[in-house]
Amino acid sequence: MDTTQPTTRRTRPGHRRGACATREDPRWAQILARSAEADGRFFYSVDTTGVFCRPSCGARTPRPEHVRFHESAAAALAAGFRPCRRCRPDLPPLAERHAALVAESCRRIEASETPPTLQALAQACGLSPHHLHRIFKTVTGLTPKAYAASCRARRLRTALAQDGGANSVTEAIYGAGYQSGSRFYEESDRVLGMAPRAYRAGGAGMTIRFAIGECSLGAILVAATERGLCAILMGDEPEPLLRELQHMFPQAELLGGDAAFERLVARVVGFIEAPQLGLDLPLDIRGTAFQQRVWAALRDIPPGSTLSYAELARRIGMPAATRAVARACAGNRLAVAIPCHRVVRQDGGLAGYRWGVDRKRSLLAREREEDAA
Repeated sequence: MDTTQPTTRRTRPGHRRGACATREDPRWAQILARSAEADGRFFYSVDTTGVFCRPSCGARTPRPEHVRFHESAAAALAAGFRPCRRCRPDLPPLAERHAALVAESCRRIEASETPPTLQALAQACGLSPHHLHRIFKTVTGLTPKAYAASCRARRLRTALAQDGGANSVTEAIYGAGYQSGSRFYEESDRVLGMAPRAYRAGGAGMTIRFAIGECSLGAILVAATERGLCAILMGDEPEPLLRELQHMFPQAELLGGDAAFERLVARVVGFIEAPQLGLDLPLDIRGTAFQQRVWAALRDIPPGSTLSYAELARRIGMPAATRAVARACAGNRLAVAIPCHRVVRQDGGLAGYRWGVDRKRSLLAREREEDAA
C-alpha cells in the first residue's frame, strides 16, 4: 500500500495565497539579478518565511514556487507579510536615504564658516566617516572636502564680484573661509582662472580676442585668451553670442580678431563642416575639478560615437553621478572642441544640448557620414 502523501505548499497562517512566481516571469529574472533598477516597481514575498523584500535584496534567493509579487509595500503588509530587516522595503529606497543624508551634509558645509570635519559630518548622519565619504562621492561626484572647497570658492567669487563692495581682496579671501592668504594665492589661478583683483574687476586687465562668423549651423563666436580658446558659442543670431561673452567677462578688454585670428576661426568653422579635419588647438578650460574630469572624458569619445549620461558617469568612475555629469555637459562653453553633443539619453534620444537639439543632430550626422565614408 502506497503511503506517500501529496506534497502541499507551506503557507504561513494569516497569509493570503496568490499567483506563484514562474521562471518565465521577467520579474523573477530581476530578483535573480538583484536588480536595483527594479526597486520600487514591485516587491516580492516569500510564503515560507513570511517576509517581503525589494528585488535588489541580498538575502538568499528563495524558490520561485514560494514567491509572489506585490505592487507596493503597503500591499505586501496588507497580505500579512513583514518587511525584511536587510533591505528594509518599508522605508524609502536606499538611494533616496543616501541622497537625503548627503543633502543634509551639503547644507551643513554651506552654512559653516569653517568646513566641518568628515568625522563631524559622519556623526551627524549616524554613519562611519568611511561610509559617508563613499556615498557622498557617489551622489555628488565630489568628496566632502572637495565640495567644501567649491563652496568656499563660490563664496569668494560672490564677494569679489559685488559691485562697489568696500571689502578688500584680502578681506574677501578670509571671509570666504580661507585660512591663509598665501595658500589661496598659490591656487588662485585654478580657482578663479585669473588673479583675484582681475576677477573682482570682472576680468579687467584681461584681453580676449574674438570673432563672429557664419557656418552651416548658424552664427558662431570664437574667443581666446593668451592661453587658448576660451569660448566657442553657437546660435541663430550673432548679437546674443556677443552679449553672452560680455556677461562672462564684463570688464575684460574684448578685441575684434585680426587676420591671424580670423584664420583660427576659419579652422573652427572648418572642423564643424568637416569633423575629420580635427581641431588641434590649445584650449583655455576653466571649471571645477569634476567638470574638467567630465570634459576630459568627453574628448575621449571618438567622432561618430555616442555615450549615455549614465555610461559617461561610469567611465569617470562615478556611476551614481549621472545628473552631475549632465550639469557638467551643460556648463561646457567650448562647443565641438569639447564634444558634449556626443552624449545622449539612455534610450539614444537627443536632448539637453546647450546650442539646440537640431545642431546636435546635425553634428552627429556629419561625424557618422564621414566615419562611414
